[in-house]
Amino acid sequence: MAWRPDKESLQELVGYLKDALSGHDQNAQRYATMMLGQAKSSSATGNYLAYILSNGPMLQELGLTSEDCILVRSSAAINLKNAIRAYGKAYPESNMSYIRSLVLSSLQDATSQIRNFAGSVISEMVQKGGILCWPELLPELLALAGNDAGNVSSEAQEGAMSALSKICEDNKQSLDRDYHGQSPLAVLIPKLLDITSNPNAKVRAFALASINAFISQLSQAVLASLDAILARLFYLANDPSDSVRRNVCRSFTQLADVAPDKLRPHMSGLVDYFVLQQRNTDDPDLALDAAEFWLGVSENRRLCPSLGPFLPQIVPVLLESMVYDEEDILRLEGDADDADQEDRAEDMKPQFATTKNPRVATNGHAGTNGDNTRDPQTNHRDSDDDLSEGEIEGSDNGIAANVEDRWNLRKCSAAALDVLASNFHGSVFAIILPYLTDNLRHQDWPNREAAVLAIGAVADGCMDAVTPHLPELIPYLLSLLDDPEPVIRLITCWALGRYSAWASHLQDPGDRKSYFEPTMEGILHRMLDKNKRVQEAAASAFANLEEKATRGLEPYCGPIIRQFVQCFGKYKDRNMFILYDCVQTLAEHVGPTLRQQELIDTLMPAIIERWSKVSDRSQEIFPLLECLSYVATALGDAFAPFAVPVFARCIRIIHQSLEEYVLSLNNEALDKPSKDFLVTSLDMLSAIIQALLPPKGGELVETSQPRFFDLLLFCMEDPSNDVRQSSYALLGDCAVNVFAQLQPFLPALIPVVVQQLDLDSIRDEDVDQGFSVINNACWSCGEIAMKETTGMRPYVEQLYQRLLAIISNPEVPTSVNENAVIALGRLGVGCSQTLAPHLGEFAKPFLQIIGPVEYTDEKADAFLGFNRAVEQNPQAMESCLIDYFKASAAYARHSNSIRQSGSLAESFQRNLVGYKSLIPNFEAFLQQIPARDVEKLRGCFNL
Repeated sequence: MAWRPDKESLQELVGYLKDALSGHDQNAQRYATMMLGQAKSSSATGNYLAYILSNGPMLQELGLTSEDCILVRSSAAINLKNAIRAYGKAYPESNMSYIRSLVLSSLQDATSQIRNFAGSVISEMVQKGGILCWPELLPELLALAGNDAGNVSSEAQEGAMSALSKICEDNKQSLDRDYHGQSPLAVLIPKLLDITSNPNAKVRAFALASINAFISQLSQAVLASLDAILARLFYLANDPSDSVRRNVCRSFTQLADVAPDKLRPHMSGLVDYFVLQQRNTDDPDLALDAAEFWLGVSENRRLCPSLGPFLPQIVPVLLESMVYDEEDILRLEGDADDADQEDRAEDMKPQFATTKNPRVATNGHAGTNGDNTRDPQTNHRDSDDDLSEGEIEGSDNGIAANVEDRWNLRKCSAAALDVLASNFHGSVFAIILPYLTDNLRHQDWPNREAAVLAIGAVADGCMDAVTPHLPELIPYLLSLLDDPEPVIRLITCWALGRYSAWASHLQDPGDRKSYFEPTMEGILHRMLDKNKRVQEAAASAFANLEEKATRGLEPYCGPIIRQFVQCFGKYKDRNMFILYDCVQTLAEHVGPTLRQQELIDTLMPAIIERWSKVSDRSQEIFPLLECLSYVATALGDAFAPFAVPVFARCIRIIHQSLEEYVLSLNNEALDKPSKDFLVTSLDMLSAIIQALLPPKGGELVETSQPRFFDLLLFCMEDPSNDVRQSSYALLGDCAVNVFAQLQPFLPALIPVVVQQLDLDSIRDEDVDQGFSVINNACWSCGEIAMKETTGMRPYVEQLYQRLLAIISNPEVPTSVNENAVIALGRLGVGCSQTLAPHLGEFAKPFLQIIGPVEYTDEKADAFLGFNRAVEQNPQAMESCLIDYFKASAAYARHSNSIRQSGSLAESFQRNLVGYKSLIPNFEAFLQQIPARDVEKLRGCFNL
């Protein structure tokens, strides 16, 4: 018997759906949302929702207006999609079959919004149940989209093809798998190519978009049709529909990445085509898609050289596109002096804790806070040193912010010019030089602004060509810092930041006085601009200058810090974040220079005043704690007067976050707290413990309430990789600096370390982060072993098995292997008797992995422990004895740079002399070792 809805239940559900998307009555909206959430788990609810989605006339019979009908049907589709996502696998097949039939019929609805929602539901059903759950779906959609019956309405063709494009986008992997010997994609691609001939432009565009979903994968099905795809693209290139041509541009951009050899013979025609499309002023989205082709080709090493002959055609169109259009000019012109206006809540961008680099015991800086370096080259489009800063990352200041906050033609063109300059250098500068000459002093500010953007964009790639012009260019840019248009001051700050490396590295005192100091002072001055977006751009530029000048800023710390303090007094909430970056970058690069009492007395009251205003649950606490951690590291023990309240607050934040997390586990209605509160607080505690003298740090740990190591134990077992990574860094720092307080808690902590070292604990979806946690666990294990020495014996066997599994696995990253062998060696310092029986098992991988590691005190510790194990079991080295002698010679070459070279040298001496007495024909044995190493061994160890 066919399912029929209950009329009363239907009317009730329609009322909830209407209220859920209506903003007129918030109480009714909340209640409706709650009731819909409770109903979703029932399979009957899916039937009701599908029935409402597909029955517009029925809703009109219930007295709904046409507008409310669409609202309710849209709400039904959204709730149906969410219900299928959450509970679809529990729905009986009869219900799913009913839902499928109604949703499929909704693709033929007269309203495009309903067709789109129906397509989203269908895609969700495929994602949830798999391709085989609805085997007739793809043939039906292809038949509808291709009008196989000859009588399918244009709306139904659009609906079917729109749904198919969503399925292709959301199910790329599953469509490319083999089912009973055939891949759905192998059937789909040829059919989609046929549909790109459909007379309906929307259908053609959807069909090509569906093909685009698979090009980047370059699967076998795509490879088999690559020539056909290329031929179809050339045919569609002149399609009258802008939407179709947008997808043509995207197709070529993807092919440039995955099949550059296919495009190279056609580059001349492609250049002409994309130049023409980028100059399409009627469709900015089409122009943007065209501009992204230059960016894609420029970033492809195999295809980029083929652009060389066409630079005179490409570069001018990029320069044209970098000028603000008329609409943007109207929005930006006369941008207000808004520095005194409070930021709105919607102006604030979400803040996140910065992911730390793993701790290392292989570069001589284990346990330092120098593992959080700003890397301006990490991401081309988002880096602090690139086009997205300043003029691109402007604050959401009224409607003008809309111009700056979206990825658009102007940004893309500037990014493409940047990459072209990095590949073709002086050739690009020769083309833009006449443009710069004409526009840098142009009377219209949009032209001046675009010229400054251009000169900044080519800074990295054309530095050699630009350098002869900088003595004239820098003073002119400095003059633009006083331009009446805020957008000019903004872009100038960014451009000066791009050339700060040149100014920072000037050696002649006269040149530094003429160029570096005015650049520094000019940017600093603009940090107090009356426009908040200019403030942000100036602060970002100054952070870049700090990165380039590093210790060269030491003589200027006084005026820099005084300016920072004024910024602390003037900045509103949003720009405070970039100010923290300026402070921490200065602290990172000038370090101990900040320990001057005058500088401490100037800077710290401003930071502490802000610290007192920020609540424990504000996202501003993340950058603030990160900034303070750098300051603490720079000040060292001079941070002691500020350490007690900061330490106590971090403990409070950790305790509160852990309590909230436990409560959320037992109550689904409660939101889980952000893990960033834990991460930043743990990192701050690490910085304090490293900065203070051990007695002071130990007192903070000892008097902590709740107990410090109880909280740390919870954090070491947290499900978040970021939290555990910071926890093990803190554990290692405690071993180094406050071991007396740590030692009583080792029986509880070390079993957790052992558990963390299990490679099987890493989830497939976050392998990199998982290895970073294990890396820090290895490092902390080694630090504990050096302090606990013989006390590690109860744990050595378990730790050994874990560390052996790590160093024996070829898929483990090199840095993790290096930390693991150093931890293993350090265990041998106090527990060599326990390790010695295993020597034959781990000696070879130990020597292979530790060999390339730079010689540091940590490596020396590891060799000392290893040597002690060798001394206990010399026969176990038979298979790698030559490697051991080579390692001994390598030590001898570096012994002068090692702290404990005396005791380590003695251990090498004893073992080598012992082997000399054990090996019958020792001279013949030495002939297997390079002569250079033998000479070093004879000289250092009297062999």
